[in-house]
Amino acid sequence: MFFLNPFRRRIPRFLPAIVVFLATITPGFAESPHLVDHLDPIESVATLSLAKVVDLTLEKYPDASWLKSLEQEAAAIAQRGNSWTAGASQAGLRFQEATSGTLHYIDASVQVPLWNLGQRDAQQTVAKQAENSALSQADAVKLRVSGLVRAALWDMALANLNYEQAKTELAITDQLRAKVQRRVELGDLPRADFLLAQSESLQKRSVLTLAEAELMHARKRYSSITQMTKIPGTYEEKLVELTEIQQSHPLLVAINNQIERKQAELNAIKLVGSGQTNVAVGINSDRFTDDQRSNQTESFNIGIIVPFGGSAHLAPQVAAVNVELNKLLAEREQLSRDLEQAHHEAEHNLEINRAELGIANELQQVAEEHLKMTHLSFSVGEINLMDLLKIQSRTQQAVLNAKQRSVMLQRDIALYNQAVGVTP
Repeated sequence: MFFLNPFRRRIPRFLPAIVVFLATITPGFAESPHLVDHLDPIESVATLSLAKVVDLTLEKYPDASWLKSLEQEAAAIAQRGNSWTAGASQAGLRFQEATSGTLHYIDASVQVPLWNLGQRDAQQTVAKQAENSALSQADAVKLRVSGLVRAALWDMALANLNYEQAKTELAITDQLRAKVQRRVELGDLPRADFLLAQSESLQKRSVLTLAEAELMHARKRYSSITQMTKIPGTYEEKLVELTEIQQSHPLLVAINNQIERKQAELNAIKLVGSGQTNVAVGINSDRFTDDQRSNQTESFNIGIIVPFGGSAHLAPQVAAVNVELNKLLAEREQLSRDLEQAHHEAEHNLEINRAELGIANELQQVAEEHLKMTHLSFSVGEINLMDLLKIQSRTQQAVLNAKQRSVMLQRDIALYNQAVGVTP
C-alpha cells in the first residue's frame, strides 16, 4: 500500500539551489594536477544511468553464481516432481542351475517405486516454492547491491566536495599570502605577518593532500564494488511516496519465500511416511534341458512391497527441517525490527538535514558578508592578519557546511529509498 510522504512538501524550498550545486560537483571528477602521484581515475558518463550501473555491478557481483545455482536447484526439484515414479526403478536377473546340469531356473523382474498419496503434489509445491525463492533472492541481492552503489557514489561525491573546497581554500590562502608579501616588501606589514600567512598556506596544502587521499580511497571503493571506473552523469533520486516498510520489501519477500519453501519441504518429508511403496513385476522360467518328458514352465508374477514402521527413522529429518524453519522465522522477526529501525533513522536523518540545510545556507550568507567587511578592515589597517585568518577560516567552514548539507540531503533521499526497499 502506498502513502503520501508528509515530508516531501519541504523539498522544493531548497531543490533549485541543490540541483545547481550538484550540477557543478557531480561531473566534477575531471582530473586536475594532484599533489600525490597515486591516482585512481574516474570518468563521468552522461549517458550512464544509476540503474544501469546497478545492473552492470550485479552481473559481476560474487553472488551471481549463487543465484544461478538457486535457479538450477529449482529446475532439478521440478524435474523430480514431474516424474511419474518416486525414484529410480530397478531391474533384476537371476539365474540358477542344478549341479547335475539338467535343470535351469531363470528369474527376471522390474521394481518401480510409487508416489505415496499426495506426495507428488507436495514435491511439485516444493519446486514452485524453490523457484519463487530463487527469484526473490535475486531481487534481494539487487537491493543490497543498489545500497552499496548508492553509498559509494555519495561517499565519493562528499569526498570530491571536500577536495574541491580544499583546493579553493588553498588558492584563496595563496592569494592572501601574495598580498601580505607585497605589503611586507612595501613596509606596511611586519615580516611576522608574512610568516603567519605562509604557515596558513602550508596548513591548507596539508588539508588538500589529505582530502585528495580520501577522494582516491572513495574512488577505489566505488571501482572495487562496481568493477568499473565510470559513474553516471547524474544520480540524484526522487523521494518515493512510502512512509512505512511494506510487505513487498524485497528482503521481506525473500525471507518469506524461504519460509514457505521450508514449510513445503517439511510437508513433503512427512508424506514419505515409512518409505516408498514398490510394485514388482517379473517372469521366471523353470525347465529341464535333457529330459524331454519334463514340463517347461514359464510364469508371470506381480507383487507390492509396502514399508512400515519407519516413523522413527523419518523423525530426525523432520526435526532437522523444523529447526531450519524456526531459525528462518526468528530471522524474519529480527529483519522486520532492523528494517523498521533503518526506516526510522533514514526518515529522521532526512528531516534533520532539511532543517540543517536552511540554517547552513543562512550561515553561509552571513559569513560571506562578514568576510567582505573584514577584508576591507584589513586593507585599511583596522584589524590584524590573525583576525582576518580566523574570520576567513570560519567563512570557509560555513561555505563547506552548506555545500555538504546539499549533498547530504540528496544522499539521504537515496538512503531513504534504499531503506523502504526501492531500487533505482
